Amino acid sequence: MTVPANNADSPSVNDLLTAVLFGPNFRQEHGFWRRLLTTEPFRRPGGGTPDERLALSYHRLRILNNALDSGARVAADPRALSALHEWLGPVDPALTTVAGIHYNLFLGSLLDHDADTPRDLSDFLALRRVGTFLCTEVAHGNDAAAIETTATYDRERDGFVLHTPHAGAQKFMPNTSPAGGPKSGVVAARLLADGADHGVFLFLAPLTDAHRALPGVRVRRLPARMGSPVDHCLTSFDRCFVPRDALLSGQQGRIGDDGRFRSHVPNRRRRFLASIGRVTPGKLSMSACAVGSARVTLAIAVRYAGHRMISASRAARQVPVYAHRTHHGPLAGAMATVYAMSLLHRRALDRWEAAPDSDRDEAERLVAVAKGWITWQARDVIVECRERCGAQGLLENNGMTELLTGIEGAITAEGDNLAVHAKAAAEMLFSATEQETPPDEGPGDLADPAFLGRLCAAVEELWFARARERMSAAPPGDPLGRWNAASPAALRGVEAHAYRQADEAYAEAAARLPEGGAHARLAELRRLFALRWIDRNSGSLLAAGRLTADQAASLPDALEEAVAVVAEHTPSLVETFALPERLMSDWPIAGPRYADVYDDPEGPWHRGRRTGLRGRAAEFRQPVCRSRRRPLREKVAALGTKGVLLAYWGTASVLARWFEKPQVDADESVHPKA
Repeated sequence: MTVPANNADSPSVNDLLTAVLFGPNFRQEHGFWRRLLTTEPFRRPGGGTPDERLALSYHRLRILNNALDSGARVAADPRALSALHEWLGPVDPALTTVAGIHYNLFLGSLLDHDADTPRDLSDFLALRRVGTFLCTEVAHGNDAAAIETTATYDRERDGFVLHTPHAGAQKFMPNTSPAGGPKSGVVAARLLADGADHGVFLFLAPLTDAHRALPGVRVRRLPARMGSPVDHCLTSFDRCFVPRDALLSGQQGRIGDDGRFRSHVPNRRRRFLASIGRVTPGKLSMSACAVGSARVTLAIAVRYAGHRMISASRAARQVPVYAHRTHHGPLAGAMATVYAMSLLHRRALDRWEAAPDSDRDEAERLVAVAKGWITWQARDVIVECRERCGAQGLLENNGMTELLTGIEGAITAEGDNLAVHAKAAAEMLFSATEQETPPDEGPGDLADPAFLGRLCAAVEELWFARARERMSAAPPGDPLGRWNAASPAALRGVEAHAYRQADEAYAEAAARLPEGGAHARLAELRRLFALRWIDRNSGSLLAAGRLTADQAASLPDALEEAVAVVAEHTPSLVETFALPERLMSDWPIAGPRYADVYDDPEGPWHRGRRTGLRGRAAEFRQPVCRSRRRPLREKVAALGTKGVLLAYWGTASVLARWFEKPQVDADESVHPKA
């Protein structure tokens, strides 16, 4: 297991690559969360009903909160929010959901607004009340600017009346039930004052006590959602009154002491976007959750592939299933993709944090593109890894099915991926101008990373050029028809933009590494990543003259060579994920003795021992704490050769199989729950 060393004089290859994945401040940004998930309260539970698992998630939320210096500090730090999702997402998706809502969408919204008149947050910081966020409605999801819940200003009572006018305006899928304790919510509603609609704003409203919804609030549990249990509900308001300071005010608008509405933002849509600014760090959090989940799933699949033995071409010999190209090829490709996902996530986070106001829109678009691309890639990686584990991968105790359903939630959360990418496609299409074809730089070489990078850029250019052509050819006077003609190609252009950004992130990371093993490993991963994408688009590149016929013909061989190189190092690259062994031991197939989980103490293979030696034979086979298992040779020495042979009747073949079993070093042993 790799943790970046403090010794900067001689960092190992794995240390350097871990820093590539997590950034230079691994211990500061990730150390707390990495340690937290190895503590006993966060170990994977065995079974339990959905309600019991939900209660455990809220219990863990309080343990987490008590371990923090300040929940407000986490809410104000997008890197801390991302790290929370990156490490806890693969362990407890339900906890990650309620924690992300509480710290980012709820607390973050309160902290971002009301800077002039800060409110008392002590109940929320101490989790005496859990925060939630109510924006999406039954009839309004990606078009949240059109939500219909109203907040009408009442001059006489100097406050707002929250009301749900019809069934389609019910708030959809916030965790608003009394489960987990009393709840308050930040509610997106249309502010009506002085007979005018001023647009969508956020309002703080108490929702439940420890047992039921409060007067004026109606909460109904939705049907069970696929995946980890969260108390998603339908929430509505029946003329629920909240005081004037419930409005989260700011530059976008406020109600003054005179009862009049004022705003420095004249555009109602921009007021809405200012109110829901927390959606951007939410997108970063979804990307982080997807990256963490893909890493864990890939690590499990690679380790299992090394432990699972199958017959080789000669029946007497066995090899790990990973030895087969059909098995290790997809996992090598997944490794190149997971590195690309990690690097693109860091790139989007860095740019968004550092962007000046003039570049804010472009930085937020990169965050949105990265969120869609990363979560889609994570689903592909997780599905591939699950399949590589066969039936074992379908069992809940091996973790993959929960991560697969969890990633489906990330694909939809903070804006459905397709809608998010469609918005980015329109912005990039309408703001783009025809680019001049770069001067001919020669035929290029598929072994040259710079040439592969130019091809990645060319794919993006080709798809957007095709989208512009289709839009120009569409009949005028029909904006929707013109967009429909261009959108498929424009969406391919957004996908290509994500690939180009990931390839550039690879290049920047490689440039920061010294020559040596780590640089070579990263170059190999980058080459495989780029070649797979170029192979998918080889027809378009060939038609545009960006690839020669010989290069297109040689792509399959180049791809196979890249797969072979990466596959050789994939088992060791798993170590660069810095996943604690204590965490990995919670997924049985991640360990070499995964079959022990299925042992049956009453099975016939445990019977038939000679009566006089029953006790000693039982001692030999008795399950013990796996972290303290003695190597087989020590057990044999303790029993003596004669005792072993008597305990296992005529067991020469049995002993041979035992000696062939891989042994686990003391510091790599499986740690049981205390």
